Amino acid sequence: MIIIGITGTLGAGKGTIVDFLKEKGFLHFSARDFIVETIEKEGLEVNRDSMTLIGNRLREEHSPSYIIESLYQRAKESGQNSIIESVRNPKEVEFLRQKEDFLLIAVDAQIKIRYQRILQRKSSTDNVSFETFKQNEEREMQSNDVNAQNLKSCIEKADIVVDNSGTIEDLKQKIEEIWKKINKK
Repeated sequence: MIIIGITGTLGAGKGTIVDFLKEKGFLHFSARDFIVETIEKEGLEVNRDSMTLIGNRLREEHSPSYIIESLYQRAKESGQNSIIESVRNPKEVEFLRQKEDFLLIAVDAQIKIRYQRILQRKSSTDNVSFETFKQNEEREMQSNDVNAQNLKSCIEKADIVVDNSGTIEDLKQKIEEIWKKINKK
C-alpha cells in the first residue's frame, strides 16, 4: 500500500494530480472535504475563511496533525493505495513521515497562472479578487502558530516538488514519470 500526500499552493494543480492518481486506482481522501463536513454540521458558510477557521480549530482542539491522522486512518482501513490531499501543516508531514510507504508531492506554479486557474474552476471558495487571493495565500503560506497552516514548510519537506506553470499535459507527463518511479519500488 502506498500513501501519497499532496501539498502545494492555491490553484497549483493538486486536484489535477489527484485525478491522475485516481485513474491509477488510488483512493482519494481530502482534507478540504473533511473540514467542509464540520463546517456544514455547524451551519456555517463554506468559504476559505471558514475553512481556515475550522481547520485551525480542529488542530487546536485535537492535535496539529488531527485532520491528516483521521484521513490516514480511513486510508489505512481501506487497504488500498491512497492519496491524502491538502497536507497543510508541518506536524501533518511529521505524522505521515512515521508511516511506511509514504511520499509527499508538492505542486506550485506562478501566482498569476494559479489565479487564472481558480477563476476557471469556479468553486465556492475561489470567487475572489487577485488581491484577496494573494492575501489568502500569504495567510496560509507561513505561520508561527503550531496549529495553523504553513504551506511553505510543507513544500520544503516534500519528497518531490513539481512546477506546474505549464499546461495540464505538461503536468500529466511529470506525474506519469513520478508514477513510473513509484511503481518500480
